[in-house]
Amino acid sequence: MNPTDEPLGSGAPAAGSASRGLTIPSPSAAIEATRRRFGNRKPPPSPPPNGGDGGDEDDEGMLRMSFLQHLEELRSRIIKAVIGVGVAFAGSLLFSEQLWHFVVQPAREALTTLGYKDQLTQIEPMEVFNIIWFKLPVVCAIFLSCPWILYQVWAFISPGLYKKERRWAVPFILTSAGLFILGGVFAYFVVFRYGLTFLLGIGRGNYVVPMVTITEYFDLFVNVVLGVGLVFEMPVLIFFLALLRIVTPSFLLNHSRYAILIIFIIAAVVTPTPDVFNLMLFALPMCLLFYIGIFASYLLVLHRENRKFPWRTTMTIVLGVLVLLGGIVYMAVMRYGFKIVPHWPFLTR
Repeated sequence: MNPTDEPLGSGAPAAGSASRGLTIPSPSAAIEATRRRFGNRKPPPSPPPNGGDGGDEDDEGMLRMSFLQHLEELRSRIIKAVIGVGVAFAGSLLFSEQLWHFVVQPAREALTTLGYKDQLTQIEPMEVFNIIWFKLPVVCAIFLSCPWILYQVWAFISPGLYKKERRWAVPFILTSAGLFILGGVFAYFVVFRYGLTFLLGIGRGNYVVPMVTITEYFDLFVNVVLGVGLVFEMPVLIFFLALLRIVTPSFLLNHSRYAILIIFIIAAVVTPTPDVFNLMLFALPMCLLFYIGIFASYLLVLHRENRKFPWRTTMTIVLGVLVLLGGIVYMAVMRYGFKIVPHWPFLTR
């Protein structure tokens, strides 16, 4: 038998390999070499097929979607959000006149306070129809359907979150919708009323009589109310940045001076009046919301580190402060003749 006819498992060099000095060992020889190398120890385990560390428990429940699937999901969520707004619009359309009486109330009060007729002006024939029967129901529908819209936003981003992070769905929707509505209420009862009175009273001593059109008034109303409502979402934004590990509470506290400067710049742009009083009315709540967002992100960090916040002590202090404020209000009303009014400063003689 020629050497080239010997089987490869016998330990002889293979054909074409002798010239390179290579041999192919038999399986028994390879096993014996492994035993001599490791002794009684087990050889190191082979890496997992995906090249990872054996799997992460946090990855359980996380959906993997392609780019086209993300686009399809985004399209579906936008359509559902628009349908929700449409349903709320249809409901708001039935109460358009009552809604307009509510919206025009700050203008009537401001004009009456300044000694003018409490009426707005119509210049174009379609103004009243466009404002009362179309734009106003749209704005009302946005406020009414904001929980549904926020749910669609959460449903779109939740596949990219871990299973334990999806439990924030209900707090996210309730907090975001509540802050948006609270911002609109704050703008209606505080910022917009004082700003409008200031703007209409500038020319009173200069022989100027205001003629406010319904379109200009409604545009100013929407800009202020929606703008303040969006600004009140700051705690939610800070919480999500901390949830995605983009910022930390310590980073926000160390750079809070820059955040306060940005807040005052935004307040100067959004506030409809240039006076310092209305600027502070808008900037101070924004600063408070900024620190509320830091506190929420701090609670998130404590949850990740399996630490607990001293809620009992904190709630005791908060309740004590509320009781003290309630006692002051009670004394002011019952003893000093103050009255509670639905606008700032909420107490007047």
